[in-house]
Amino acid sequence: MEAQLQRVGELLTAATDRIASAGSETARLDAEVLLAHVLGVDRSRLAAHPETVLSTGQIERYQAHVARRQTGEPVAYIRGIKEFYGTAISVDRRVLIPRPETETLVELALARITADLTGAPRGAQAEPYLVWDVGTGSGAIGVAIGNELRRRRYGDAVRFFVSDISSDARDVATINVVSQGLAHLFTFAEGDLLDVAPRPPRPVDLLLANLPYIASDTVPALPLAASYEPLVALDGGADGLGLIRRLLAGLADALAPTGAALLEIGSDQVAPMTQAMAALLPGWSCTIHPDLSGSPRVAQLERHDA
Repeated sequence: MEAQLQRVGELLTAATDRIASAGSETARLDAEVLLAHVLGVDRSRLAAHPETVLSTGQIERYQAHVARRQTGEPVAYIRGIKEFYGTAISVDRRVLIPRPETETLVELALARITADLTGAPRGAQAEPYLVWDVGTGSGAIGVAIGNELRRRRYGDAVRFFVSDISSDARDVATINVVSQGLAHLFTFAEGDLLDVAPRPPRPVDLLLANLPYIASDTVPALPLAASYEPLVALDGGADGLGLIRRLLAGLADALAPTGAALLEIGSDQVAPMTQAMAALLPGWSCTIHPDLSGSPRVAQLERHDA
């Protein structure tokens, strides 16, 4: 039977059925993305040439990928990459898979950085604008921002300080930063939230964090694919805001007087986030920004007089 499944169209039909039977709601897309990965082509080529005959080796690799997807393993881990803000980010089971909604945080960060750099003259001797990505994971946020700033020709005006408690995650982030040619702009640190070594050279201009914000008792109910991701990157404590509260407690010292923080939160966490900010950072402002679907997603924090 395997010998009969040598053409793109036939393989996709069979693979879609197998993946769908395992519960995937995106079975056809999964099948196409995995086959395009094996062939090293764009998905559009599959639709344009369903008669293409595959080699035995290609078929074997594809069937192995499909089998992994049937168990619930995310497509991103099978491919080893996830597209995020126009960049192919290397991912594996050491790091959380970047989500599309996190691109909202990237957009807000770019807008803030651009406004800060163009809003006031910065002399030739001015210190670089400093961005700290706390809990960087795969490094997707910093890499996305760094790539876009390079495209906008900001050169060395912005430097990135990225940290994570997981040495495995920082290894993956290093791979992504180096592969994108951004290593000269990045400093890596190890530690828990703001307690890191080395420390940033001064309070930072912009602090970013996509920390775990899933409540502990709801983690087991997440889709099967999430069970392949590091628990430490998902579990945010009893109400999901445990780590975020700890970050808020030290934010005043980490952030420059005119700086801002952008923190990703869950869509149902606006009220508790606002309450936590009021208790831990009295006198600060908190603006909640929606993602592209309209759901609350990013909390922007700064001093009222900033």
